[in-house]
Amino acid sequence: MTDHFAGDPRTNHERMLAGDLYIADDPAIVEAQRRAVRLAARYLAAYTEDPDAAQPVVAELLGGLGAGAHIRPPLYVDYGSYLTVGEDTFINYNLTALDVAPITIGRDCQIGPNVQLLTPTHPVEPEPRRDKLEAARPITIGDNVWLGGGAIVLAGVTIGENSVIGAGAVVTKDVPANVVAVGNPARVIRSI
Repeated sequence: MTDHFAGDPRTNHERMLAGDLYIADDPAIVEAQRRAVRLAARYLAAYTEDPDAAQPVVAELLGGLGAGAHIRPPLYVDYGSYLTVGEDTFINYNLTALDVAPITIGRDCQIGPNVQLLTPTHPVEPEPRRDKLEAARPITIGDNVWLGGGAIVLAGVTIGENSVIGAGAVVTKDVPANVVAVGNPARVIRSI
């Protein structure tokens, strides 16, 4: 295997946080992922008994949770600590938010069931991919955005405020504010 990090004294965790290529074998990465799995499981169990009483658990899991935000479990994250959810946002069942890079969801958003927010990227070239290199780019969802059920938002995408993403859309590039975008790949079909 090629030494992809010759001369780079940083840990893989430090490289990950910087948005650079890294390998996910760093003990700090592994422990942060385990923490996320434990807290997500605790959130699901607590929510089943009392959704209001479960709020402190999801608040502990996430990097930020605005007042009045509500997330229906199950919730799947890589870390949780790099995901922030704005005030009064509603997230339906089965959000997968792979927060290797920051994911920011604005205020008053509506996130449908089975939405995927995917920050990780992998090299197209076969050798670095075989060597398990990966990276990530952030995702930003503006205020008052509606992501329809099953929508997928890929790494590096920003969706402008008030926009609507149709159910099942695959968002591969930025979407401006105040539009409706649908399809695979998602394309703007009208202004709001």
